Amino acid sequence: MPTLYEAAGGREGLLALAEAWHRRVLADEVVAHAFSHGYREDHTPRLAAYFVEALGGPDDYSDRYGDESGVVRLHSGNGEHTVMDNRAIACFDQALADVGLDRDERLRQVLHDWFAWAIRTAMARYHGSADDVPDDLPLRRWDWDGLVPLPGSW
Repeated sequence: MPTLYEAAGGREGLLALAEAWHRRVLADEVVAHAFSHGYREDHTPRLAAYFVEALGGPDDYSDRYGDESGVVRLHSGNGEHTVMDNRAIACFDQALADVGLDRDERLRQVLHDWFAWAIRTAMARYHGSADDVPDDLPLRRWDWDGLVPLPGSW
C-alpha cells in the first residue's frame, strides 16, 4: 500500500494541494483574517514541505525550514478561534476537490481527518501565548490508520 504522501501525488501533488488551499483561505472572509498581517513569500512551498513530511514523505520541512515547535508558535497566542478553524478545514476539503484528491473516498477522508486534527489539536494547544510552546515538539506523522505513534510509545 502506498504512503499517504505517495497516494496524494508526492511533492508535486502536495504542492498543488497547498496552493489550492492557500487560494481558498485567502478568498475566505473569515480565514483570510489570519493572513491579514502578511505572510512569507514562500508560504506555499513551506506548507507543502510540511504536508510532505507529515504525510509520510521525506523530511522536507525539518531539513529546510525548521521544526514543529516553530510551526506551532506561528499558530499560537491568538486565543481560541473555532469558527476560523472550521472554515480552514472546509477550505482544505474544497482544495482536495480542486486538485482531484477527493476521487478516492478513503484518501479524501484520511487527509481530511489529518488536517482537522492538525488544526484543532496540534496547532491549537497554546491559545494564550506562543511563549508557552516547548522547544522540542516532534512533527507528528499521519498514515492510513491515523496518527503514527512516537517511537518508544507503542
